[in-house]
Formats: sequence, structure tokens, C-alpha cells
Amino acid sequence: MRPYFERMDDLGNPLPEGHLERMNENVSRIEEVMREIDAEVERIKNYGVKTEEIHKRGEMTVWERIEYLVDPGTFCPLHTIYDPENEESGHTGVIDGLARISGKWCVLIGFNNKWIAGAWIAGQADNNLRVTDIAKIMNLPLVWLVNCSGVKLPEQEKVYANRRGQGTCFFRHAELEQLGIPVIAGIYGTNPAGGGYQGVSPTILLAHKKCNIAVGGGGIVSGMSPKGYFDEASAEQLIEATRHFKAVPPGSVKIHYDETGFFRAVFETEQDVLDGLKSYMAEVPAYNPRFFRVAEPAEPLYDAKEINALIPLNPKAGFSFENVLARLVDNSEHLEFRPEYGPEIYTGLVKVDGFLLGVIGNRHGLFPDYPEYTKEYPGIGGKLYRQGLIKMSEFVTQCGRDRVPIAWFQDTSGIDVGDIAEKAELLGLGQSLIYSIEQTKLPMMLVVLRKGTAAAHYVMGGPTANNHTAFTLGTAATEINVMHGETAAAASYARRLVKEKDAGKPLQPVIEKMNEMVKHYQETSRPLYCAKKGFVDEVIRLEAIRKYLVAFANGVYQNPRSICPQHHMLLPRLIRSQIVQGLARPE
Repeated sequence: MRPYFERMDDLGNPLPEGHLERMNENVSRIEEVMREIDAEVERIKNYGVKTEEIHKRGEMTVWERIEYLVDPGTFCPLHTIYDPENEESGHTGVIDGLARISGKWCVLIGFNNKWIAGAWIAGQADNNLRVTDIAKIMNLPLVWLVNCSGVKLPEQEKVYANRRGQGTCFFRHAELEQLGIPVIAGIYGTNPAGGGYQGVSPTILLAHKKCNIAVGGGGIVSGMSPKGYFDEASAEQLIEATRHFKAVPPGSVKIHYDETGFFRAVFETEQDVLDGLKSYMAEVPAYNPRFFRVAEPAEPLYDAKEINALIPLNPKAGFSFENVLARLVDNSEHLEFRPEYGPEIYTGLVKVDGFLLGVIGNRHGLFPDYPEYTKEYPGIGGKLYRQGLIKMSEFVTQCGRDRVPIAWFQDTSGIDVGDIAEKAELLGLGQSLIYSIEQTKLPMMLVVLRKGTAAAHYVMGGPTANNHTAFTLGTAATEINVMHGETAAAASYARRLVKEKDAGKPLQPVIEKMNEMVKHYQETSRPLYCAKKGFVDEVIRLEAIRKYLVAFANGVYQNPRSICPQHHMLLPRLIRSQIVQGLARPE
């Protein structure tokens, strides 16, 4: 298959100096948005116990543990500022992302020991479940840095129960293990109750000499037989018991290494535990990359930083998707699938770090003789029409057949609407695309480059495709909403305006409510809000997309559940076929 893959078609072109100069303000505005994201990340890192105090205890912070453990330059953070329940710390108490350890890719997650000793806090359960989803979709080991003091007891109702409560994570660990996906844990500190299950549920337990895991901690054991109330005598008993269990906590290394044997190994230093994790990660199943690479890795021909000058923050301004893609993929090459059909959508094969990926993205501009089902209006880039939906379903299905993972790039304003669109079957074709995605059983990732709007956000590999879309990235330009704020205000208040007008009443009170709604949409659609609420898993700089693509490609090809031999693939043959592209049959 070398003729198909070693040298693909050229993609993109250099940016003229004048274009770069015209976009200087846009570049500055993008950096301004990212500084806001960076400030929130830094605030979370510094929240809680000071790093100096952690060091005095002889401990490393979770960020220091991650830095020591991970192969340099490979950590791709996710959910850093995720805070769906407005927890007082402003995050979920865990730090996670894709990482390479000892040359093998994994999903890495660790408790933030700077905040309530790594307790279960509001929003954490959903974060943890998202992490197990990524491991499951990408078939990657899950590595835990356990340092969990159990439930934040004053807010147990936000943490403990429910179908997606913290205990659900332990069932997900068991599910991963039944799928052959190892869960490997390095265990630090005191881990009672939920922290005990957090420690015991993985496949391999590597312990620091001062750690413990237990069904109940000293505080629980101390207060197990109350009178129904507290008095001075019971308080004195509680004091005595607490002092005892603080000195000798339940479930220490003496119990779980010497007696139960739950701990595979016990280590003297924190670094030794991390070295132990490295040694186990070196032994997890993984193919040599050459097994699946279709070509030698190559950098893009164009600088990824130029994407900041390509994507306007103004959502009404267009840009060349191909030029963006050219700055992300190997040697700026591609094989485009059905280029003349469904022109509002790009579909094609690219190489990332030598691995084959399918790419789907929105194109921009005006399409005067399109869509083919009406002459009443022209096609507008970013919107989905009949041919585009069909093309995406065809491409997704062929990627599923050839076992080619997919990266989606969204900048969509929605699907064409109205009776003309209904007659063109767009409602059914949108659901057909959802069906096509679901039947592939392929790992996917999504980048919301700019707009993710209405049902188009769902059908184009949105995070709602959570059996397949491992993670979603946002950028400084990301805006996710059911429709534009002005459109929503018009839809909500149009009839009220008519009613007030007909009654001879002033329109200004309604207009004020409409503008309030527009402002609300703006505030709840911006990148920081999207990351906090989990609409995206991380907001990253545009030039960092390549790094996440490399992590995704390496991760999904590390130990795939199913394989299509390269010489059995149909997609490259379909793309190269003159007949399929609608050209004249050779004489």
C-alpha cells in the first residue's frame, strides 16, 4: 500500500505576509482568552495546602508525581478546570490526561493531595467516569495515583450515592479488567472508606510504606458505637480512640502486604512507587508502532502557530479548513474522500506520527449552486445539507470497515431547516449519521474549533457520542450552544413582541429581556464556561492540537481490539479510483 500512503496529495499552502499582518489583532485576542484559562489552571494548582507544607510532610504534590512519572513532553491534560458542581475549590479534586509512561500510552489520573487530602468532592465521580470511558474507548491502561481521604463528609449527598456516584467508578474498574484493560495504582497516604475501595479496586497495587487502605478509617472506627448523642464521657472516649488509630491506622502496610498480600510491593520513597509504576507500564501489551504505521513520522510543512492567524474569533468570518489541517498532519498531505460531493464537509485520510486517521471537518464559504434540492437559497459553509450528511455517513462507515480512527473538527452552525430541508430528509439523515457512528465501534476524538451548534454538534462526533468519542477539545474560539443567542432570543420572544405591539404596549421591556438572553448565551457558551461544565474536556491552544492528535493516534494504535490489514483497506482505493470520483472511465 506504499503508493497510497507514502506520498499523499499536497494539502494547504503558505500564508502570505499580508494575511499574517492583518490577523495580528485576532492572534492577540486568542492569547487573551488563553491567559484567562491559564490563570484558572494556575489558581487550581495553588489552591489548598501550600506546596512547601506538602514537602515538609515528605510528600510530592500530584503535579510533581505526574511530572516524575510521565515521559517528558507527553502529558496531555484533560478536565483540569472541570467543575460541574461548583465545588468550593473550583475543580473536581483529580488531575488526569493522556500520558506516555516507559514508552507506553495510558490514561493517567491522580488525586490532588493539596485539597482535603484528596477527598471525594462534588463533581469528581463524573470526572472519574469520563476517565474510565477514555480508557475503555481507546483500550488503554488506566494508571491511578491514589491519595484519597474518603468522602468530604459535610457534603456526602453530592458525592456518595446515585447511579453515577463515586462508587460507580469501582464497577467501571471491574469492567475495564474484564475487557483486559489493566488498572495500575500507586498508593500514598491514608485511604479510608471510599479511599480504601479506590485503592483496592485496581489490578496492581503498589504501596508507599506509610500508606494504608481500609474499609473504615480511624475516625469511623472510633465512633462506631455512639449512644445516639454525645456527652463529655463519650467525647473523652472518642479522643482516646482517635489518638490510637492515628498512631496505628487500620489497613496499614503491615496488614495489606504482610497479611492479605493485596499490595504487590511496598516502597521506601515516593519516587520508588513511581518507578514501580514505570516498570509495570513497560510490561503492558503494546504493538511496536511499525506494526500499524503507514509511513515514517513527519512534521507538518507549515507552523501550527499560524492557525491563530487562520481561525477568526469572529464567528461570521470564514476560513480555510484545509489550511488548518495542513498545519496539523504529517508532511501536510491527505487523501480526500469525494471532494466534489457535499462541498460543505471535508472528509479524508491523513497521517499523524505515521499513523492513519480519518478526518471530518466543516468547510466555509458560499456554495451558489448548492444544495441540489433547492434554488431558493445558496449553501452556506458551516451548515449541513443532504449531500454532506450522506458523505459523512459513507466515510464513517468505510472508516469502520477499515478500522481507521476518526478525528472530528467542528465549526458548525447547525443543519438546514424548513420544509424544503424536511422534504430532503435531513432529519432522518442526521439520525442516520448517528447510527453510522454507533455501528463503527471506532475510537474518535473531537476538536470544537469554533462553533458547535444545534443537532450538528451531536451528529458530528459530539461528546454525546460517548461510546466512541474519547475526549473533546475546545479552543479560544470555541462556542457551544443550541443556537446563537440572538436567534434564541428571537425564537423565545417573537410572539411576545407581536402581542405587545398589537396591545399598544411599549416594546422596550421585551427588548431588554431579549438582550439579557443574548448576554446569558454569550456567558454560558464561552471557552472557560464550556470547560468548567464539561462541554469540552480541555481548552487548549490551537497549536497544541497536533500534540493531542499524536497522543490519540499513538494511543488507539497501541493495542487495538480489531485490525484491518493495510492491503485489505478499501478507503484509499475508493479515494484513488477515477470511477468513484466521477471521472471518465479510462479508455
